[in-house]
Parts: sequence; C-alpha cells; structure tokens
Amino acid sequence: MSQYPVNPEFVAPGKLSDNERLKAESDHLRGTITSDLQNEITGGFTGDNFMLIRFHGMYQQDDRDIRAERAAQKLEPLHNVMLRARMPGGIITPTQWLAIDKFAAEHTLYGSIRLTTRQTFQFHGVLKPNIKPMHQFLNSIGIDSIATAGDVNRNVLCTSNPVESELHQQAYQWAIKISEHLLPKTRAYAEIWLDEEKIETTETEPVLGDTYLPRKFKTTVVIPPHNDVDVHANDLNFVAIAEHGQLIGFNVLVGGGLAMTFGDTSTYPRRAEELGFISLEHVLKVAEHVVTVQRDYGDRVNRKNAKTKYTIDRIGVDNFRSEVEKRVGVAFEPVRPYAFTSRGDRFGWVEGIDGKHHLTLFIENGRVLDFPGKPLKTGLAEIAKIHQGDLRMTANQNLIIAGVPLEQKAQIEQLARQYGLLDDSHSEQRKNSMACVSFPTCPLAMAEAERYLPELVTKVEGLLSKNGVADDHIVLRVTGCPNGCGRAMLAEVGLVGRAPGKYNVYLGGNKVGTRIPKLFLDNVAEAEILAQLDQLIGRWATERQAGEDFGDFVIRSGVVAEVKVSKTDFHA
Repeated sequence: MSQYPVNPEFVAPGKLSDNERLKAESDHLRGTITSDLQNEITGGFTGDNFMLIRFHGMYQQDDRDIRAERAAQKLEPLHNVMLRARMPGGIITPTQWLAIDKFAAEHTLYGSIRLTTRQTFQFHGVLKPNIKPMHQFLNSIGIDSIATAGDVNRNVLCTSNPVESELHQQAYQWAIKISEHLLPKTRAYAEIWLDEEKIETTETEPVLGDTYLPRKFKTTVVIPPHNDVDVHANDLNFVAIAEHGQLIGFNVLVGGGLAMTFGDTSTYPRRAEELGFISLEHVLKVAEHVVTVQRDYGDRVNRKNAKTKYTIDRIGVDNFRSEVEKRVGVAFEPVRPYAFTSRGDRFGWVEGIDGKHHLTLFIENGRVLDFPGKPLKTGLAEIAKIHQGDLRMTANQNLIIAGVPLEQKAQIEQLARQYGLLDDSHSEQRKNSMACVSFPTCPLAMAEAERYLPELVTKVEGLLSKNGVADDHIVLRVTGCPNGCGRAMLAEVGLVGRAPGKYNVYLGGNKVGTRIPKLFLDNVAEAEILAQLDQLIGRWATERQAGEDFGDFVIRSGVVAEVKVSKTDFHA
C-alpha cells in the first residue's frame, strides 16, 4: 500500500503478474535461498529462488555450448551464476582490482573479468559452492552486489574521466548518494551471504515498497557535453549543470529505455524526456519520488509494459511530473541549457585541470582475459600493482587508469603497450563498436554478439576502406536479443539478434546518442547485411554533406524515417 494518494485511473487494471506474487511472498527477498544453497542434488536454484537471486545481483546461467552434450550424458545443464557488482560511477581501487583478478582466475569457469555497459564488472561462471564465499570475499574488499539486478534501482552510472576533475568528483558523489538512498532496506543480503544475525523487527521498504518496483529501474548522472552513459537508455537521468566549474543542480530526464519484444507493437525503445531543473538540495527527494511514482503507477499486470517509459506514455508526462512535484513538495524549474556533443570514450591520455593524467584503454567487448599475444588481464594486474590513483570502468566497456602523476605516466604507458592494452592499430570503427555478452552464457540470447563483433568490425572496416572513408566510423552495436543490454537501439547501425546468424538491422541513430534508430532489414543474415551496408556507405561517401555522420545521412536521404520519442514513430 502506497503512503501517497493514488489515482486509480492511472493504475493498470487486471490480474497481477506472477512476479508480484513472488516478491510479496519472498519475506523481503529472502525466499528459501539459504536452504537452496545446501541442495547438492542440483547446481542451480529452484522455484522462486531462481528469480530472487537477481535481487542479490546474480543471474542463474549455464554454458549453452555444452548443453546438448550434457543432456546426452543425462546430466543437467552446467548451472552457474553471473554476478554483477554494485559500483556507482564505476570507480575501483587498484587493491580491489588485484583482488577480483585473483578471484576470477581461481573461482570462475572462464577466468575473466567482464566490464559491462552498466559501468561495473561481472564474474561469469561461478559454481554453487563458490557463491557464498564470493559474496564474503567481495564484502571483505568493500564491494557488494546488492540491487544490481531485479525490480530495483540498479547500479548508478556517472560520466567517466572528464577533464574537470572537481566537477566529476561532485557528480560522482551524487551518484553514490543516489545509489545508497534507493537501495533496498531489507537485511536479506547481509543475512544470507554475510551470516549476519537476523534482527526480529518489522521491515519496511519506504521507497521501493514491499513488493519492490514493477520492473528494473536504471539511473545515471551525466556531465555534458559528454553522453558516455547514454542517457536515453535509462529511466532516470540527472544532467549536471555547472557554473564556474561548480555543480549547482541537475536537469532531470525520465522515461528512457531500449528493450522491446519482437512482434509485440506495445513494446518499443523510447528516448528519455525532460521534467525540469532542480537544485542540489532536492536531488535525493526527486530521485526517491520519481521511483515512488513509478512504483505506484507502473504496470504490475503486464511485465512487458512495466518499465517507466510505458508508465509515462500511459499516464502522460505532465501527470508524471505533477505527481513527482506533489510528493517532493517542490516544482521543477525550467530546464537549463545543455547540449551533448560526444558519446564514446576518449581513448589515450587526457590531462585533468588538477595536473593528473588519465589513460583510457580500449577493452574489446569489455572482456578482460589473457588472449594469445595480448595478455590483457596480466597487464592490468601489473599496472594495478604500481598505480597510485584509481581505475574507472566506463559505460562503454572500457577502463581508465585515472589520476596518474606526470612522473609515472611513461611507466604506465610502457606497461599498457607491453601487454597489448594500448594498441595504435585499433581503428576508430573498432573503438566505437560494442556488443552484449550473448552466447554462450546468456539464457536469452538468440544470436551471437560478443563472439561475433570482432569479425563483423573487421568486415565493416573493409567496407569503409573500400568506399574511401577508412578514417571515419559508424557507431555500431550488436545485441543477441531485443532486451537492449548492448544498447544497439541507440546506434547508427544496430544489429539485434533474431536467430542464430540472423539479425534485425536498425539505422539512423546519431553520434551523440539522442536518436532511436529505425528498422531497415528484418531477420537477415550477414551477407545481406554487408551488401546493404556496402551500398549505403558508398552513398554516404559520395552524397553526404560536409561533416555529415552516417546516421544523419540515412535520415536526410530518406533511407529510414526519423524516430522521435514514442511507439508511434518507431512502429510507423
């Protein structure tokens, strides 16, 4: 029951989804996870616990490459979990990095650290006996995975590596505060994984509610003009507004989201839109009450329409704004001027205003592992052993060696080059391409993404070279399914998996990430994709206006129509 008056006209009618039952009966996310951990008959979690572990930052997965082989041997799938850490703003210390490097090598099936689009890291392939020790290990180094999955506010993103280091520190601190403020209050995580004593008390969730949110919720803090966090992929965004290098408040944007369901026109990607400006003293209250409005009015009947973007389209942005204002007790001011001029990470060295240096390393697909001829994981460990600053994971799956003093810059660069972490042969095209994990571990994958992207980029590089635009690049993204993890629906060219070797191709996003692309090819294989791209890149090379990017060209030339905000534009 909400503590605020709820307008019944804005509540979706019908029978609640089974996920609502699951949450209501979970004893504030405890379920029977503790006893399930002792079940040695299966390597997985049973019943409701399969979903409940998501609220603790884990997804149950298996290795799909060997699923059929194990079935033939009358074995269950090789169940394991993927854990996603909670790291607001993506900052990790060298000591923490060395610790997670060691854990990945010794206690996961794949030995890798995966940097993600949520500006954090994931462990893949943790077997059941290692799950509780993993949480206790992370806790010992000051890291947890609370609320990085499930129907809660997830890891809060923050613009990485701006030159204005003081402004970044201010924004980063707000990312931490927002993350902490919106965390679940239940002690389930501490009791189950850290063996803390259960306190007999009446638990309440004043912000998230006792059945938590209708669906996952994503928040960012972004510093213009750099849109590296892709604000339009997120439910709630705080756009930093500064005067004289000092943060004075935020423009608030709500209702972004990229997931959709093939064949269901009630689902669609959507841009975030502006509510208004707020000063710093109201930030936490606004964050809280954007969440409580979504909590009270989000669709708990149809989970496919449960995200904030659908709530806003159903009740109207003006009603949504008005409801937030009533609960906060403050009206939004008019939006302050801002603009995004870039999105991808700024690779190589950047000097901050404080005289410290930051080295952004391109990590293809975010997969930190020792590859033949490129021992990336070993190299990062060697850097972490001597680095005096911090490490920053970006929302584009890359890593920044941040806060390097001038006298250590040459040594850091030498190590980065020695271990293949700094490679001048990487094209702008490769550095501006991205994929989700997909096969073999993601249970939702329909087509390859991470394993396919490197060879696809090589072929696109060939097309650019053939057409005389090798020095240009196209924002290219591939996802294995339409859930949006690789943010293909904000790309100039987005491939979304339909089946093994088959993709939908979307065109017309822009370089700064403020436009949704539109369907161009439906359920096609690589040969047709490359043939069409070859033709379009050829036209772009000869017909474009001065400085015109590929996404802008395909809109202007009528290859696809522009998508504005809503499903009307997307499905038209």
